[in-house]
Amino acid sequence: MTFVLELDGVSVAYGGIPAVSGVSFGVAAGSIVTVIGPNGAGKSTLLNAVMGMLPVQGRIRFGGEDVRGIRVAARVQAGMSLVPERRELFTSMTVEDNLRLGAFRHRAEGRAAATRALDDIFALFPRLKERRQQQAGTLSGGERQMLAMGRALMARPALLMLDEPSLGLAPLIVRDIFQTITELRRTGVAILLVEQNARAALQVADYGYVLETGRITLQGPSAELASDPRIVELYLGHGTE
Repeated sequence: MTFVLELDGVSVAYGGIPAVSGVSFGVAAGSIVTVIGPNGAGKSTLLNAVMGMLPVQGRIRFGGEDVRGIRVAARVQAGMSLVPERRELFTSMTVEDNLRLGAFRHRAEGRAAATRALDDIFALFPRLKERRQQQAGTLSGGERQMLAMGRALMARPALLMLDEPSLGLAPLIVRDIFQTITELRRTGVAILLVEQNARAALQVADYGYVLETGRITLQGPSAELASDPRIVELYLGHGTE
């Protein structure tokens, strides 16, 4: 199996206090890998470390290349995209302008290529097409999440990382978002999904890891994790359905 992303003994510390300790796993092209766990377990820290926003110990390989020491912008240019928990949209700009900003990785291909990419995003998220000239700050929570994902996808990444995409959303919107995540598998993009909503995450992922106090305590195919008594007791007691 060829991995788009490989982590080998990755550790992150804040002021000498470990936040992530010795994490190792891989994400293959066209697969969805989820990391679940409680608040404060280190899930978002792990994504930020992969994106290059935090110093790490251990090895991170992307496309077979060691990316330690490579800046965030260079990782984006190489094909990494992160949709952060806070979504970080340009609220005073229109939906379309936010999306076009996501295409800067391919700016050399010209405006026509960006327009084709925009059409693909509007096909994936029809609601964004309806609101293309609306300011991002006026969108609903679910629409903002769609826009954040769409902007990341405009870069045509090899790896899409999603940090808590269901946060603050109503159950019906969560269902729509996770349906879209499932559809993205067909494009060949590798997806690393960090999510506190373990039930929704395990329903769409191929493989899962449980991160607790910065360490992987359990892993396996998502269907197996979803039926594990400990996972059921700790993380699946309150579903979204």
